[in-house]
Amino acid sequence: MKKNQNGPFPDSSRDLILEKAMSEYGNDIYYIVYSYVKDHSLAEDLTQEVFVKVYKKMDTFREESSLKTWIVRMAINHCKDYLRRWDTRMISFTNTINDMVKGKFGTPEQSLIQEETSSELIQNLLSLPVKYREIIFLFYFEEMKLAEIAECMDLNINTVKTRLAKGRKLLGAAYQNSEVYNNG
Repeated sequence: MKKNQNGPFPDSSRDLILEKAMSEYGNDIYYIVYSYVKDHSLAEDLTQEVFVKVYKKMDTFREESSLKTWIVRMAINHCKDYLRRWDTRMISFTNTINDMVKGKFGTPEQSLIQEETSSELIQNLLSLPVKYREIIFLFYFEEMKLAEIAECMDLNINTVKTRLAKGRKLLGAAYQNSEVYNNG
């Protein structure tokens, strides 16, 4: 794509690029935002704000990373900024993401078991400190490579590896202490 003086995107193609980004990455960005705020309606609002910010800052995209990585980075930063605000710290987030991961199984019993297991896994994931949760989420749910995670989070790749290993260990310990694991 030919770069112009305002960045890599000509003004005429901004709308199309934003529309394509929203359709391709909208759900991914929503789940990332949700992993921070743990509230569905708030995650929807913040996701919209992220894409408004993407549209406004599109001419600052320098193509040093993929568009998805750039948008994920923007979403993470937007969530961190939101959570740092004084008024936000006063809000308690209590919703869970039981409906985020839905399994498709044959019998009602299998479906219920899968739903309960997924719910427990997600609850355990959300109970992790954010520095481990975000790495695990990006690696497993978004299927990002370690180098992409390091780039979008502005971390050293060894830090990402360490946090992923520690997060797995914490998640495994939490899961082993769970009711589903002990009763299953």
